Amino acid sequence: MFIKKRPTWALPDSEITPEPVYLNRRRFMSGTVAVAAGLSMPGLLSAAELPVQGESLNFVPMPDYSTGEEKTPFKDVAQYNNFYEFGTGKGDPARYADELSVDPWSVVVEGECEQPGEYALEDLLKPHNYQERVYRLRCVEAWSMVIPWIGVPLADILKRLQPTSRAKYVYFETLYDPDQMRGQRSLFSTIDWPYQEGLRMDEAMNELSFLAVGLYGKTLPKQNGAPIRLVVPWKYGFKSIKSIVKIRFEEERPKTTWEMIAPQEYGFYANVNPEVDHPRWSQKKERRLPSGLLSPNWMETAKFNGYGEQVAHLYKGMDLRKFY
Repeated sequence: MFIKKRPTWALPDSEITPEPVYLNRRRFMSGTVAVAAGLSMPGLLSAAELPVQGESLNFVPMPDYSTGEEKTPFKDVAQYNNFYEFGTGKGDPARYADELSVDPWSVVVEGECEQPGEYALEDLLKPHNYQERVYRLRCVEAWSMVIPWIGVPLADILKRLQPTSRAKYVYFETLYDPDQMRGQRSLFSTIDWPYQEGLRMDEAMNELSFLAVGLYGKTLPKQNGAPIRLVVPWKYGFKSIKSIVKIRFEEERPKTTWEMIAPQEYGFYANVNPEVDHPRWSQKKERRLPSGLLSPNWMETAKFNGYGEQVAHLYKGMDLRKFY
């Protein structure tokens, strides 16, 4: 009998973040972030306001794509978010994302591919069995979680769309609808909406790249990027774009939102790298959530978020200080 070796990036169950800590972001990015991040989690919802989980999903557990760590509790995952479409506070997405309607939902596919068009979400997904993969999430703000995602490999979807030989990059776009997303109608927003992200084609086709439609066995909460979001576990969390409405195959490298806002701080690649500090704080350590004043739960950050065996070859010969 063939038994697949456990991946080197898999961690023990004792290290997975509990479910309730995953909802807040940008205010975290002050000059004192390295200290303040470890001390408190302001703005969380009260127990009476906790978001409910969605509908149950049928899925196949994928132990070869699991860290083996203790999972972050759902309550935390659903309360501590960065989703600026609903506000800059960590609790804003949980408070306001219910204003978003996600049914029906469609995704526009365009660019250098043989199967362009507008696809109802169920048509885009229905040929595939859902998988559960437990991945680490490392935010550029130096906090982290461990989340059991439900979804399908990104490569499986992209192959069906038949990219041409000219397709070198994959561009993704979040819904733009200020009537439903109050952060998009803010007069103080620094983001030129809609939110935009991109991957090099070999990154998109990597075995770890994942399109998530659920977590903790049920459909995605709206504040976590419902109904479909990207999960790229070896990159900082802002690369994992939420509420996707467009996929475009491009020959030239696309501009991405945070790269356009602050290119000296956020590069296109955004690979987790403790050797390259953010201009305003160190990336050598991370605060695993949940944590608090008496238990800040700091730990060392691993290069590529611990997934180097699967992805380091993608960047062979590249200067990762230059291509950050």
